[in-house]
This record gives sequence, C-alpha cells and structure tokens, in this order.
Amino acid sequence: MTFDRAFEFVIGHEGGYVSDPHDPGGETKFGISKRAYPHEDIKNLTIEHAREIYLRDYWLAAGCEQVADDAMAILLFDCAVNQGVSRAKQLAAKAKTPAEFQAERALHYASLNTFERYGRGWMRRLFDGLLKSGAKA
Repeated sequence: MTFDRAFEFVIGHEGGYVSDPHDPGGETKFGISKRAYPHEDIKNLTIEHAREIYLRDYWLAAGCEQVADDAMAILLFDCAVNQGVSRAKQLAAKAKTPAEFQAERALHYASLNTFERYGRGWMRRLFDGLLKSGAKA
C-alpha cells in the first residue's frame, strides 16, 4: 500500500519528540505539532495515533489516494505534512512531474524567513523524497 510507504518516509524525517523554540509548530512528535493539534498530548503521542492522524488529515485530505503515480502520491503526502494540505494541492497543480513538484516545494521553502535555519534539512528531504519515492527522472 502506498500510504504505508509514504508514512514510513515521513516518519523517517519527522522522528520523535522535539520542542524547538524556533519552530513555528512548537512542540512536535512524529511531525504532529502542538500548534496544529492543540488538544493532543504531543509528548505522549503514540506512533499508531500519529498514523491515524496522518491518514485522515493529510493523506486523505490532500487526495493522495486519487493520485495514480505512487511517487507523486508519496511526495504530495510529504508536502501536505510539512507544508500544509492546501499548499500541497496548490503546488501539485503547478507541476507535471515529481521533479517539478519538488522544485515548486523548494521555491516555497526558499521564500520563508525560517529558510536559513531549516533550509538545508528541507532540501535534503526533497532530494531524499525523489530517491525514495521511486520517481522517474
């Protein structure tokens, strides 16, 4: 199932509990932020509950299950998680290929005032996404 692959990719980049005072999302665990989920106990969030949130609020909300190309579905999901569902849909509408989609994501990241602090990690994530999603060049 493509969602399983997409979830493993995202979890590989999001990791465990973090409380970075510079992160606009605030306290996060498995990429689920306190800002987006103020009523969740982020510190004690389980991987199973995070998976449920990702399926419902990101995979399905972004329409990933309707994307015929598995690589593009994985990248769309990653974008929805890291840049928001509406932004993911907006950027996907501009791109014909996974590489174009990742380029659109990079341009958006570069426009953010947090790019200097987080940009290198975001760019690694974009390149890693092209490799691990199975996207064709």
